[in-house]
Amino acid sequence: MKQTFLLRNEAIRNNAIDAILSLPIDDKSPHEVHVKEPKRSNPQNRLMWALLQDVSRQVLWHGQRLEPADWKDIFTALWLKTKKLEQRSVPGIDGGVVLLGVRTSKMRKANMTELIEIMFWFGSERNVRWSDDSRREYEWSQRTGSAA
Repeated sequence: MKQTFLLRNEAIRNNAIDAILSLPIDDKSPHEVHVKEPKRSNPQNRLMWALLQDVSRQVLWHGQRLEPADWKDIFTALWLKTKKLEQRSVPGIDGGVVLLGVRTSKMRKANMTELIEIMFWFGSERNVRWSDDSRREYEWSQRTGSAA
């Protein structure tokens, strides 16, 4: 049995406490209880892709126009470095090295906020003009509390 409680009010917090208190204590087969920060929000995801589109359309990277997904790999690699985390790599099937990307769908809200801030910083340094979509998604994320 799996239960998830999103702590929005005291009643839900009390329900979570009651659920934990009702669990049997078993030294040989203990239950697991996970407490996690919230996952990234849909408004954050929409904002990220709008920003990636803008950067993709306006920035040449070493003479190349990159796709939004390529920019996502570049930005997440920088985010990993700022967190002092290593980007994973594996040997390629036919030689060489393959860098493994970061799954933003698995990111927590605070991490996604940091990633979006990196995108804004990078774009501002390169005079990216943010599209109406980017501005609209940013304003929406601010209004809904899914802040970037």
